[in-house]
Amino acid sequence: MLKLAELADKQFSRRRFFRWTGGLTASFGVARSFASTTGEVEGEDYYDKLGVPKIINAAGTYTTLTAACMPPVVLAAVQKAALHPVRLHDLQTKSGEYIAQRLKCEGAVVTSGASGAITLATAACLQYANNISPLAMPQAIDGLKNQVIVQRAHRYGYDHAMFLCGARVTEVVTLDDYKRACDAGNAIMTNFFNAAEEEDGEAGTAQIGREEWLLVAHEHNIPCHLDAAADMPPISNLWKYTGMGFDLVAFSGGKGLRGPQNAGLLLGKKHLTDLAEQNNNPGDGVGRGMKVAKEQIVGMVAAVDWVLSHTEESMQGDYQKRADLIIAAVKGIPSVTTETVVPKIANHVPHVLIRFDPSVRGVTTQEVLTALREGKPSIELNPNSGQPPNQGIPSNPNTLVVGVWMLQPGEDLIVGRRIREALTLRA
Repeated sequence: MLKLAELADKQFSRRRFFRWTGGLTASFGVARSFASTTGEVEGEDYYDKLGVPKIINAAGTYTTLTAACMPPVVLAAVQKAALHPVRLHDLQTKSGEYIAQRLKCEGAVVTSGASGAITLATAACLQYANNISPLAMPQAIDGLKNQVIVQRAHRYGYDHAMFLCGARVTEVVTLDDYKRACDAGNAIMTNFFNAAEEEDGEAGTAQIGREEWLLVAHEHNIPCHLDAAADMPPISNLWKYTGMGFDLVAFSGGKGLRGPQNAGLLLGKKHLTDLAEQNNNPGDGVGRGMKVAKEQIVGMVAAVDWVLSHTEESMQGDYQKRADLIIAAVKGIPSVTTETVVPKIANHVPHVLIRFDPSVRGVTTQEVLTALREGKPSIELNPNSGQPPNQGIPSNPNTLVVGVWMLQPGEDLIVGRRIREALTLRA
């Protein structure tokens, strides 16, 4: 009987051993297969496959032109993050704590762009003012505080990011208007459009500056949100406005920060950023559809690190050299004059202004833009080309505006040559 038991035990042990080694072999096979997909892989060019033409971006960080390209170190962080699952809430919390520490504020949330940040800021302030659940917005806030106070000159299309929560806008013009709106007792937030202070036309008529705006709102215990989406560089803006006293500040991730285009930052007071996170995905509130994947969250953390590895001077890189090359390319063309301008607030980088006389050149601004767009490669200039002064750029109907900061190496030479060809085609 003992021998039979020993034999059975040996057979069991052998079977168990072979099952274990077989499973291990299979695991190594999967590991090898997985490893082969995580090394250096030259991906297929899906722009070419889909027939989507690549462009030279001599405009700037515009959403319609897919904004900025990520630096290699940010792209590498995004790629590495794609290989491993984590608990999303843990990543949101830890990334917010890290970014807040680096950007000298109490709290931070990675959002789905600056527009997503505005929605989450509004939701947080609605929740804070009314002591409600995220699920109450927007359908169950009738009769509750729901007004966002905005200067008429600061109204814009992004107001819809606030409307998603059920908030509505109270317009003010004068300081007295503003005080009355605050006295009404139904405001949950104010919204200040930072770049409007540099715009012309209606947007440039705002009568209330940042400091006075903050003072009046805070006297009434109303949180102040600042839309600074495109207002970096300079790097110091990332903590300037929270340090000034704004309770919440929104930045776009895919502009000067050079992070993923579908990401952004909401910075500010922790009791409000905590509420914003409650309204963010994967919860079921208004932020549910504004999903920021693990790759984009890590990409924004990496983008913040990348930005803070620069000085204000190095952040500008070779932008002025690119501008100088383009200016040199059009030098000597009759009637053509050039100028380099740097807007003071949004898009705070060199822009080349190329002015010309259409009657001398035999071509209009629109014809030049069309020639650049339809040529190979296709080139997009700044949309302020041929337009009245705006966004700190003193353009006019006969001005080409060239943004240089999104150009890839060597593209400045191509842009300069192509503009010269367009301006001299009928000479």
